[in-house]
Amino acid sequence: MTHSKSESNSTKPMTKGSLSRRRALGVLGAAAAAPFLARRASTARTPRRAVPACVVRPAQTEGPYFLDAKLNRSDIRTDPTNGSVRDGVRLDLEFHVFRVDEAECAPLAGAVVDIWQCDARGVYSGFNDMNGYFDTRGEQFLRGYQITDNDGVARFTTIYPGWYRGRAVHIHFKIRTDPESNSGREFTSQVYFDDATTDELLDNPAYSDNSQQRIRNDRDGIYRRGGDELTLALERRDDGGFAAAFEVGLLV
Repeated sequence: MTHSKSESNSTKPMTKGSLSRRRALGVLGAAAAAPFLARRASTARTPRRAVPACVVRPAQTEGPYFLDAKLNRSDIRTDPTNGSVRDGVRLDLEFHVFRVDEAECAPLAGAVVDIWQCDARGVYSGFNDMNGYFDTRGEQFLRGYQITDNDGVARFTTIYPGWYRGRAVHIHFKIRTDPESNSGREFTSQVYFDDATTDELLDNPAYSDNSQQRIRNDRDGIYRRGGDELTLALERRDDGGFAAAFEVGLLV
C-alpha cells in the first residue's frame, strides 16, 4: 500500500540553553508556519518550566488522512458510527501544552489538540485507500480532540498504532489555539515509537495479521527529519499497556 504524503517545512532544533524572548520571536518570524517550542517527551507534571527547558521541535507533514471531524472525546478507540472498538495494546497519551512568555513556560489552557492514527492493521478511518487496501469512508475510529485543562493537559486513551508500507509507526497530532478563526496558532507534527518496543508486539494477535510492510525508524524519510526529537518515552502499565506524556511550548 503506497501512501503519498507532501512534506511541510519543519523547524530547526535548537541547542538547550537560554532562550531570550527576542531570540524566540526571531525564530517565530523565520518559521511562522511552525511557531511551537517543544520539550522531550516525559511524564513530569511540573506546572511551570523555565524557558531553557523548551527546545524547538520539528513540525512534520499533516499527511493525507487528517479529517476535521470535530470529535470531542478522550477515548478514541471506538467508532461512534457503529460502536465498534479497535483492537490493540492500550496507550494512555497526554499532551502537556505550555505558553512561552518572557522567561518561563506556563500551562496553556484552552488549546485544541487533535490526534489521528492507523489501527493495528495499518488502516485509517474515513478514507478510500488509493491501492484498494481499505475503504473506511464514513467511519471515525482512532480520531478525536481534547481541549487542554487549566494545567495545559489534554488526555487520550488510544492503542499502540500499527504500520503500513513506507512509514514507521507513528501518531499524528495538531495543536490549535483557535480553530474557528485564522488568528490562532497551529502546529502539526507526529510522535514516534522505539523500534525495540514495536518488535515486542509482532506476536500480539492484534498486530500479527498486519500484512503491510513495516520499516524501522531510520528507514523512514519523514522520521529522519527530526523524529528522534519526537519519540515518546513510554511507561509500561501493569495491565500490559503503555503511558506517555509529550510536552509542547507555544509562543503566544
